[in-house]
Amino acid sequence: MNFEFNQTQSMIAQSIKDFAEKNIRPYIMEWDEAQIFPVELFKKLGEMGFMGVLVPEEYGGSGLGYHEYITIIEEISKVDPSIGLSVAAHNSLCTNHILTFGNEEQKKKYLPKLATAEHIGAWGLTEHNTGSDAGGMNTTAVKDGDSWILNGAKNFITHAISGDVAVVVARTGEKGDSKGMTAFVLEKGMAGFSSGKKENKLGMRASETAELVFDSCRVPDANRLGEVGQGFVQAMKILDGGRISIGALSLGIAKGAYEAALKYSKERHQFGQPISNFQGISFKLADMATEIEASELLLHKAAYLKEMHKPVTTAGAMAKMYASEACVKIANDAVQIHGGYGYTKDFPVEKFYRDSKLCTIGEGTTEIQKLVISRNLLK
Repeated sequence: MNFEFNQTQSMIAQSIKDFAEKNIRPYIMEWDEAQIFPVELFKKLGEMGFMGVLVPEEYGGSGLGYHEYITIIEEISKVDPSIGLSVAAHNSLCTNHILTFGNEEQKKKYLPKLATAEHIGAWGLTEHNTGSDAGGMNTTAVKDGDSWILNGAKNFITHAISGDVAVVVARTGEKGDSKGMTAFVLEKGMAGFSSGKKENKLGMRASETAELVFDSCRVPDANRLGEVGQGFVQAMKILDGGRISIGALSLGIAKGAYEAALKYSKERHQFGQPISNFQGISFKLADMATEIEASELLLHKAAYLKEMHKPVTTAGAMAKMYASEACVKIANDAVQIHGGYGYTKDFPVEKFYRDSKLCTIGEGTTEIQKLVISRNLLK
């Protein structure tokens, strides 16, 4: 096992760190409080190759692997997790679904623009009444000649309003049948395809979340991804990789909160000494640092398995579950170390605390990760 970054990974880490300090940090609270989704920032990220991380160079992407991808998400999320979330959703879900299951014509049509962020990507699986129970979806796609007619709605969709391209999974068979769903690529401007209510969220407020609505939306059969009935199976495979990205998002939040708490504990004096001298604080820092190390190792193991094309479902679920729960605990402890100041918006831990909770919910709740892990253990 090799725990050292290679030269490419080190250069990428420094590059994204410099970018985030210049282009993200000055605007964090402005974007957060006004819920601004900074589209132009993502165009800049696209120019640097960070919106097509896993896309091969032949399709206009960076052609990098999952270890580099974790590093990119992590470094962005140490500064602003909501930007890290949007980068993860664009790369892991929409773009990666087309890369993994699209035919050559579809890849050539969509990937170059997604990889450069000329187009922003969205991905639609969740519905109002079906979160963890994705198989019970109500959105339907009915064949009509050379097209499909989609009716229904998806919610909690990242980039539902600003997205140019959306991969949507709809029911083409019986409800609850894992072979009864199919994936399609939809484009902004299609008749009957619109966005709905934007969510007013606790955290991740600069990452746009809204509804996708389909009202007799006609989608050409050429926009179907893979075989009819394979949409749910495809989605589960995409989520295996997506969980690594949410784990990386969690890791970034944990590191950002920990580093802020460590710095504050050395600067804040009580009873004539820095509060870091007190065991109550120093033991918290020890726990935080250890949980960060464990999260990082679990994530990079999952990344290794993914790159080696080995089964990654269990490792990805473990990494996502552990890292997300750890980041909530670490963000909570970071606020506690800051005391009253941690409860104000003058210090960054308040935002890390709000942003962290999404990680235990999005792309499969902690409970679903435990279900995935336990089922695989008991097979």
